[in-house]
Amino acid sequence: MDEQEFDYVIVGGGVGGCVLASRLSEDSQTRVLLLEAGGRDSSPLISAPGGLLPIMMAGSHAWRYMSAPQRHLDDRALYTPRGKVLGGGSSINGMVYDRGFHSDYDRWAQAGNSGWSFAEVLPYFRKLESFHPHADDWHGQDGPIQVTRAGQDHPFAKAFIEAGQQAGYGFCADFNGARREGFGPVDLTVGRGRRSSASSAYLTPVVGRANLTIVTNALAEKVVFDGRRACAVQYRIADTVRVARARREIILAAGAIATPQLLLLSGIGAAGHLAEHGIGVVADLPGVGRNLQDHLAAHVKYRATKPLSMLRYLNPLRGAAAMGQYLLFRSGPLADPGMSVACFVKSDPALDEPDIKMLLVMALFSHNGQKMVPMHGFYAHINVARPESTGSVSLASGDPAAAPVIDQNYNGSKNDRRVMREGVRIARHVFGQPAFDYLRGDELAPGAAVTSDEDVDAYIRAGAEADYHSVGTARMGTDPMAVVDAQLRVHGIESLRVVDASVMPHLPGGNTAIPVAMVAEKAADMILGRPPLAAVDLPGEAR
Repeated sequence: MDEQEFDYVIVGGGVGGCVLASRLSEDSQTRVLLLEAGGRDSSPLISAPGGLLPIMMAGSHAWRYMSAPQRHLDDRALYTPRGKVLGGGSSINGMVYDRGFHSDYDRWAQAGNSGWSFAEVLPYFRKLESFHPHADDWHGQDGPIQVTRAGQDHPFAKAFIEAGQQAGYGFCADFNGARREGFGPVDLTVGRGRRSSASSAYLTPVVGRANLTIVTNALAEKVVFDGRRACAVQYRIADTVRVARARREIILAAGAIATPQLLLLSGIGAAGHLAEHGIGVVADLPGVGRNLQDHLAAHVKYRATKPLSMLRYLNPLRGAAAMGQYLLFRSGPLADPGMSVACFVKSDPALDEPDIKMLLVMALFSHNGQKMVPMHGFYAHINVARPESTGSVSLASGDPAAAPVIDQNYNGSKNDRRVMREGVRIARHVFGQPAFDYLRGDELAPGAAVTSDEDVDAYIRAGAEADYHSVGTARMGTDPMAVVDAQLRVHGIESLRVVDASVMPHLPGGNTAIPVAMVAEKAADMILGRPPLAAVDLPGEAR
């Protein structure tokens, strides 16, 4: 086997891995290796925000996983892709900059994870971003990730904001500011007409560092131990097996699906499950692969009476014009991911915070975004913001190249089903407002005949789709099912940390790429032994 030695070996070139590779290699005397199972993010479709559509439709740069049959969704197996490229999900996602609710992080701290309250993580959110609309206490101006506020000029977007107010909801100017309720614009990880992925933001500026080695198309097979100390990573490139030794630490940043799989393959997990696959036990941690949480998406779709959806850009002449505009001016449809407005609303007015998120999609898609319907339309993409249902990731075999068993247990909670049903009702109510009268055609889904609770539930079971926000499978905590501590160190193991969405005890009530970047920024300080950034004193109305 080929062997090399580094100070830090990072497994996974997604969001967490890119942040860590940049931060840990700032010291020129420290040698850092970043292993990524996918390839480089060199495709122009990745850098152009409007390239999201062909990326989604082709499923390129992704692990094309399928879930286990979901018993609360008519036993359907759901498409569950994960990033397989430098930048991970941030290179192929919808570019929505979303931190979640303040209370998400307070819940982490209240579960015994000191240092993770919102007041303590806000400085890291500010550190990672350059927010272009304006400077304020909630946003940073000097970070690597470029953040812009989506425009609201499209007729569909204008109608959505106006209809929300007609339906009795408020306007929210900044979903990542003091409050998170009402209808308003989304923030995007886009700058100067280009996607600002974790790779372009963190890796591209430092790729020339002599002490940073980036190896792509490298599939990690297992962590190697000296007793209970993690000392090396065995990985494969094509038919060649190699070993990377770590003088200081090994850091797993492969995501909420691949990280628990790698831990299990390495002998860290429930002893009984490891024995089923002939894997020796290094540490009996039954929580590895448990606590899987993800957002499920239901849709309320309408035909549009005006030809204004993204479908118009599939016309060859319009498409060529859009390409020319983008290449010359970094503007036009290819500079825009096509998602600009959203809302957070309550299923019950008595709630302290919204529990439903809806994003307006300005075209009609099917098959989890892999196919565009040849009809002009729009729809609400509806999530239960913080679902109760939890599932698991487990081994299908001891082969590192085999996909694991992914069982999200979607829709498993009675309350999740109630909230999703109410989300469908609210979406219909909003789209029924006068603001949409000149745009709204027939309701395509669920369809006018679907009215009772039972019928709506059946529609959700038959058509809801995965939303690709997996977290929680190596969660931090102090109880017997926790996998890492508040410093993200694997319990009972030396020199091994997890720095990705796996460590999150609870799913944030929004998208997950930016929370992972925050976790990695904070983890970098932990790994380097630096004091954390000082907690901030939040304004009273934001507590």
